[in-house]
Amino acid sequence: MIFISILILLVAKALPSLNYNISSIYFTRISSIIFIYSGILTLNSLYIQSIGSGIGIYSGLFQITQISQVIELFLLLIGSLILISWPLLKNTKTNTSFSISQSTDYSIIVLFSTLGSCLLITSSDLISLYLSIELQSFGLYVLSTLYRDSESSTSAGLKYFLLGGLSSCLILLGSGLIYSYTGLTQFESIYSLISVSEINYLIHGILLGLLLIIVGFLIKIAAAPLHNWSPDVYDDTPTIVTIWLTIMPKISILILLLELYTQISSIGSLDLIINTNGYAELLKTITSLNSNTQDLKEIVNLSILSPLQSSNTNIIKNLFLLISIISLLIGTIVGLAQTRIKRLLAYSTISHIGFMLLALSINTEQSIDSLLFYLIQYTITNLNIFLIIIGLSYIINNSNTNSNLNSNSFSLNKHSNKQNFNFSLIKDIRYISELKSQFFLNPLLSLSLGLCLFSMAGIPPLIGFFSKQFVLYSAVQSGYNFISVVAILVSVVSASYYLKIIKVLHSDTPNDYDFNEENKNNLFYLNLKKIDSDLNKENVDIMLTNFHSFLISSLTLSILLFIFKPSLILNSTQLLSLSLFYF
Repeated sequence: MIFISILILLVAKALPSLNYNISSIYFTRISSIIFIYSGILTLNSLYIQSIGSGIGIYSGLFQITQISQVIELFLLLIGSLILISWPLLKNTKTNTSFSISQSTDYSIIVLFSTLGSCLLITSSDLISLYLSIELQSFGLYVLSTLYRDSESSTSAGLKYFLLGGLSSCLILLGSGLIYSYTGLTQFESIYSLISVSEINYLIHGILLGLLLIIVGFLIKIAAAPLHNWSPDVYDDTPTIVTIWLTIMPKISILILLLELYTQISSIGSLDLIINTNGYAELLKTITSLNSNTQDLKEIVNLSILSPLQSSNTNIIKNLFLLISIISLLIGTIVGLAQTRIKRLLAYSTISHIGFMLLALSINTEQSIDSLLFYLIQYTITNLNIFLIIIGLSYIINNSNTNSNLNSNSFSLNKHSNKQNFNFSLIKDIRYISELKSQFFLNPLLSLSLGLCLFSMAGIPPLIGFFSKQFVLYSAVQSGYNFISVVAILVSVVSASYYLKIIKVLHSDTPNDYDFNEENKNNLFYLNLKKIDSDLNKENVDIMLTNFHSFLISSLTLSILLFIFKPSLILNSTQLLSLSLFYF
């Protein structure tokens, strides 16, 4: 559905009669409708009875499972919400609304990237895995450099492209190593080979390839210490692009890592039976099973292979645990020194990646449940934060935009009713100090932002508290006491930089601004009377759509009132986690 829609939109954009007569806002709305309709088709596929065990399509290149379809539905829903809340420009004199001209390219590239994300979570072959991650990544590279008039956006896109290319090379190298050792590319065949092979060099070659693939994916989700690109890229790209960079690729990649790690760990499921001490555990298990002779033969045969499988699983688990601890520490400690809001949120994301990798490495039903729940609440909260930042940036910078309209940046095509505006002229909020006194000027948006930040910090009874509680509880239950203590400490420390933003929001009125070295040349601090006069003079205003406001309020209420109706999300994540282990 998405692929066919992309072809139709490309044709529509290539035809002058359609491109000039259709406002760019309609392309954005059509793309949002495409996401919604694709989500309905995905939801309908959940009623297929055999989907629990997985359905292979396209000669086994992709496998549709229950968890892949639910996550795909979630991806499409988030994508439609972002697109439909696209901001508008409004001519107050003629009472006509129009969109930013470059949103046409934005919506089409978003469709390409989302198509790659949906294909990635259903990949069951090394070939489809690489093609899907590249389709997703190329869309993100183009999004990062979409606003060509912005030097910082171009620089960020180039940096993202170079480091993204490095991670893709590691993924391709790992896939090549696995194929060279096994002659196989399909995941199921590789899993079967691992379960029956007794050749050390073969298993070690597969393990090396898997480690390279995992490291490549960890670079793409900006897990520390492989995170150096993310703060710079997030800070230099427009906020509407940063939303996609922080949410969409992380969901698809984490779900893929979950599928891979769960399948590999299930091969070594006898790790719970046999450990390095030898046969005491085996004897206890045999006694408890009260098995027949055939069952005993199977257990003994598998026990020969279990040390090798255990070592492979433990290496990957230790890698996830190490990356988790480093991400928690770096995301918290380095975030304390940030003065730019999107760089701070980038390090906050790194810290949250540490929590999710901790849940992934434990690999029990309870930890996978907590991982899925954490991923959902992270997406909701992060989406709401960036939507609020976009809203505040348009409100704060209206006068700066109107002053730029005098330089012929605003034009009207005589042959159509389509008006074009250069999006790069709209300045994003960059420094935390630009949010000063916004509580007095925009109390509802400021309260919503404060609630989201409290949720990120894990303050009860908000949804972020329960996500961290579930992860820490599963870690303690599995015996990971040290890393649980570290996670608790970094959560307490990270609350300080969230509180720093809230303090700025509730600081003095605009008349008391202190123009220090950091912001003395900042054009964001403008007199409110000048804003009103400029708006009246130019008859042009940057307005948020009604749905943008409605979306912010709905997401804020879901974060605040989750405790009163938790069953919808919790039941869904529990069913998905159980489907990974029992189907």
